[in-house]
Amino acid sequence: MGDSQLFLDTFSITSLNAEKYDRVSRVFGHTENGDTELHLDINSELYPIAQGERIQLMLASTLNLDGTRDDGKGWRDVGRGEQSLADTWDYVCHGKIYRFQEGDEENIKVFISFGGLLLYMQGPYKKLTPLRIDYVYLLVKK
Repeated sequence: MGDSQLFLDTFSITSLNAEKYDRVSRVFGHTENGDTELHLDINSELYPIAQGERIQLMLASTLNLDGTRDDGKGWRDVGRGEQSLADTWDYVCHGKIYRFQEGDEENIKVFISFGGLLLYMQGPYKKLTPLRIDYVYLLVKK
């Protein structure tokens, strides 16, 4: 995977809200040590998640196994006909990091849009600073 991995952790799902949209749930959770908070909009028809489950979440700069950038390809073409990081994960999206916001002394907030499905994370500055790039891949598995 090389340096493509920007963030990797396991989250315990504490609650979810599926009332606002059809086929979309907003999932709330935190890491097992409690240092990072997660709010994730997910297509619940494609990938249902229940309260109490644990998910592993990775944010990566590329899907190439060797960590090389996927410049010159559209994100839909990445990995076609060749193995990619997406092969070992259940749910994959491509999105844009659109905002960073300073939190309290040691925390930072990150906002990412995956075509309208949003991800908000708040956690330690050291842990989330690698996300200071434009585009990322979201990879999730149980």
